[in-house]
Amino acid sequence: MMLVKPHGFTFAAARAGFKYAGRPDLGLMFSDRPAASAGVFTRNSFQAAPVLVARQILAERQTARAIVVNAGQANACTGQPGLEDCRHSLELVAGRTGLEPEEILPASTGVIGQRMDRDLWRQGVERLALPEGSSDEAVLEVARAMTTTDTFPKLAWRTLDLSGGRARILGLAKGAGMICPNMATMLGFLVTDLELEPTVWRRMLAEAAGQSFNRISIDGDTSTNDCLLGLANGASLLGPAGGEEPAVQEALTSVCQELARLIVQDAEGGSKVVRIRVIGAADDGQAEAAARAVAHSPLVKTAFFGQDANWGRIVAAVGRSGAELDPDQVTLRLGGRTIFGEGRPAGADLDDLLAPVMERDEVDLEIDLGGQSGRFELLTSDLSTEYVRINADYRS
Repeated sequence: MMLVKPHGFTFAAARAGFKYAGRPDLGLMFSDRPAASAGVFTRNSFQAAPVLVARQILAERQTARAIVVNAGQANACTGQPGLEDCRHSLELVAGRTGLEPEEILPASTGVIGQRMDRDLWRQGVERLALPEGSSDEAVLEVARAMTTTDTFPKLAWRTLDLSGGRARILGLAKGAGMICPNMATMLGFLVTDLELEPTVWRRMLAEAAGQSFNRISIDGDTSTNDCLLGLANGASLLGPAGGEEPAVQEALTSVCQELARLIVQDAEGGSKVVRIRVIGAADDGQAEAAARAVAHSPLVKTAFFGQDANWGRIVAAVGRSGAELDPDQVTLRLGGRTIFGEGRPAGADLDDLLAPVMERDEVDLEIDLGGQSGRFELLTSDLSTEYVRINADYRS
């Protein structure tokens, strides 16, 4: 199936050699006209230089023309020299593309604390070539260029039929570890040929992030570099007419949710996607607290890896989450089957009954607190011995 590529965008990737040999590690997404720009960023207090620079650009301007991303050098916790390195990289890309540096949004991923290698950046940018049109392979190369421990590139797209015609949305993302976005590094990019006012585009992107990337967790670690950047260049000459904005929001959110799910599916050393749904909470915030306590619990995650339906670990995590609850009113359902309720297990032969459920690649866990209407849904992964191996020697 061919990718859906929004009009007016081209893609290019190059091998700069920041960390990886024989593969692209520098990517560029380029709009042939000014595009409404938007971004959602990590809430980690230690924000990487590209996050700080991109935030400043967005604060000063409503449009941009390009996004540049690199893997292998995070440029995080590098102080003033790191900020200067980031701005220098934008000057290099500007010289190559004919843009102004402030028209380019930066994003980086890699090892925290490592400064950018300016010589490698210069060589890499010189290798970037922007064709008149971008093939599917060019888009895939950009998606590959941003990966680190990812095992596959992550893309999603939608076409959107509006009253005036058809528009397109394309999303790219990377992430497999250090994933618990609060807006592993998680990087996401959305480009569309929709015509949207910058204030509307920024509101829509933030809403989509809240319903997708901010509802996943692999290991509970929020990165210094997390960001979601978006460009809407209006090349389709189509914007939402009266009553069509919800459809645009739904399509944008759907792309982000698919990318978020792919990140969890590709979790470092992971073998399962676990969908945690909390209902019956006093409010949505308390439902979220309960969901995250379960999702972040190493004991729960390792039980899923071992295909052990150990409901006691889930109950313990819910109980320490801080959510208001009556233990006798809490019900747990795994794969649609009730496994705990009224303060006790729901049967004596649960292990045999749940074995087929625990063997699945995707497992649904519903936690009903038995209270009011608060609810929250979160995707997480299991935790394996392979995760430990990957992260024990990540810098070697």
